[in-house]
Amino acid sequence: MKREGEFELLENPDALADRLLQSENFVERNKNLFIGIFVAIALAIVGGFLYYQNQQTKNEEALAAMFQAEYYLEADSLNKALNGDGQNAGFKSVAEEYGSTKAGKLANFYAGVASLKQGKFQEALNYLEEFKSDDLLLQARAYSLQGDANLELGKKEEAASLYKKAAEHKANDFFSPQYLMKAAMAYEAGNQYAEAVEVFDRVITDYPLSPEVNDAKKYKARAEGLAKK
Repeated sequence: MKREGEFELLENPDALADRLLQSENFVERNKNLFIGIFVAIALAIVGGFLYYQNQQTKNEEALAAMFQAEYYLEADSLNKALNGDGQNAGFKSVAEEYGSTKAGKLANFYAGVASLKQGKFQEALNYLEEFKSDDLLLQARAYSLQGDANLELGKKEEAASLYKKAAEHKANDFFSPQYLMKAAMAYEAGNQYAEAVEVFDRVITDYPLSPEVNDAKKYKARAEGLAKK
């Protein structure tokens, strides 16, 4: 039936004209709808472009704003790094004002590091949880620092889970065994010796050439002994 209709359109000029007229009538009846769709698409494209341009500008502003704060962090002037020096912004204000940009998220990371060094563990955790990055190694580092904050807050099991998350986020031969060792030690600190043994064994099995292997073997034996008591 479909092929017969196609042949009719090709061979019968009247049928073709009728079909074109129907199409024109459909367009005429729905022209406002089509115009609305086209306008919405155009606005979306323009809006997306303007948003991208605005984010780029704000990201550059954030990078410039926290330049001095990075210097203070490296010099261990933690209060100035976090709160500014009266003339230059600190990580806290950059994170608050530019939090939607990559640089603003990085300010959250630095604010978490500085707060951790100050012993403000819950504050550090809050900042570090706001940090999100497509730099997989840096994101893994943020998970590990969250583990440090939780451990200091006495949340040993949560700390161990975050250390394991860090180890598994872009797993690699250099950092992953370090994070796994921290996870195992956190489990051991929480008297979860069987879990500690399992993680020590992962270091031994998955990273046999890492510098952590000898300690993993030693601590695994200790954890196995404690698990039997």
